[in-house]
Amino acid sequence: MLGKTAVVLGGSAAGLCAAGALAPFFDRVLVLERDALPAGAEHRRGVPQSKHPHFLLNSGRRAIGALFPGFEADLIAAGGLHLMPSMDAAYLDGAGWSARKRSSMTMVYSSRILIERVLRDKVRELPNVVIREGVTAGGITTHDGKVTGVEAGGEHVDAGFVVDAMGRGSPAGGWLVAAGWPAPEVRTLDAKVTYTSRWYDLPAERPASWWWRHLVIMPTPDKGEHPAEHEFLVNFFPIEGNRVIACMGSWGLEMPRTTEAFAEVARRVRTPLFAAAMERCAPASEVHLTRSTGNKWRRYDRLRTPPANLVFVGDSICAFNPFYAQGISSAAGSALLLRAHLARAGRLDAAFVPRFLAAQRKLLAVPWRLAMARDQGYECAEGTEKPPEWRRRLLAAVSGPAFRLIVGAAREDDVVDEHFAKVFNLDESLGDMLRNPRVLAGLLRYRVRAALGRHRVPSGFDPRAEPPATDYSPAAAR
Repeated sequence: MLGKTAVVLGGSAAGLCAAGALAPFFDRVLVLERDALPAGAEHRRGVPQSKHPHFLLNSGRRAIGALFPGFEADLIAAGGLHLMPSMDAAYLDGAGWSARKRSSMTMVYSSRILIERVLRDKVRELPNVVIREGVTAGGITTHDGKVTGVEAGGEHVDAGFVVDAMGRGSPAGGWLVAAGWPAPEVRTLDAKVTYTSRWYDLPAERPASWWWRHLVIMPTPDKGEHPAEHEFLVNFFPIEGNRVIACMGSWGLEMPRTTEAFAEVARRVRTPLFAAAMERCAPASEVHLTRSTGNKWRRYDRLRTPPANLVFVGDSICAFNPFYAQGISSAAGSALLLRAHLARAGRLDAAFVPRFLAAQRKLLAVPWRLAMARDQGYECAEGTEKPPEWRRRLLAAVSGPAFRLIVGAAREDDVVDEHFAKVFNLDESLGDMLRNPRVLAGLLRYRVRAALGRHRVPSGFDPRAEPPATDYSPAAAR
């Protein structure tokens, strides 16, 4: 054991994963959560984003599964849907619908509240982990450069190790400044993303034309005159319990706040299928709108002497634009990385936290660069990472066509598809993918064939019509 008591501040997904990482190395792990935690899959005040769709990327699935064996099976048993997006999602990108084809990538679809309920169940199976609810952390105690405990609920708790998992609004940086440490550098980029969601119950019998389970509508590439709603990123996202989350989001545009406006705006997106699908379903919630979506990285790794015995996971250190579905997976990856460092540590010496922060920096750089690659192209974006105007214009001009080139090539080239799936799931950086000679050859070959009109897999099906159900996989064609 590395100590008697470790404390995790925050009982959301990041904090629960951290508890799983700490449990093998401390006599007791105490999770302090300010909310009362529900027994079932229910919303709570501290996680307002639970009302919106959440992708659990494959890297996150594996990380959580390593921390909590059986997690994925339990999530599916509780109602999560194990689907193959390339076959089970109708995907509208570029000029029209993409073709269906089989791929190696699968995903588990569920609500955020179900993910957290299953995680809580797994944590409660650990005999040395205690979750204290309704407790607000009020500060930390330090001595000789080390964090030695926390103040919570009017009490002092001695701690040999502390994990901050308090999310975007974490006050831990201010506590450290009050204790004598300098404020960490903070890198930010807010692309003014707003998204709005409403939950629906699916009909008991799906229409015959609904071969799809998930509906995705990407922003239009059209640079001419078009309705503002064509700039929306739209999801009709399946979750447990025969329900879906209808979600619309945008960069820098106003989004509907009322049920009436939600239905009206939905009729003006790029395909009538979205509104028509909602009209066949029964509303199960009000409209939920979120604006707190900026990218924010607190660079504790750049402190000359970071506090010993304190680390950070999840949004408390690096929060992302939620459009890119990186939050839970990045938090789980940090927790798994923490477990690996604890397993190698003979003791918690002064070098432990700097070593961990350096490794975590490399982990977080992959999703951070992906978020920057898209958000830096928006004129409305603000923050320390806002590029010069010439570079912003270049990114805006290049990122959309480059993304569509990769998506198009992935439809026809299994190697490009494999690497693109790795990038999407945070298993590979975009830079590593684009330095791969085989991937570059596949992109070039697709570009030449597209110029000659020699597509292997069709695309651009009429967005006003139903998406084609045909399986265009090579095996199906044979």
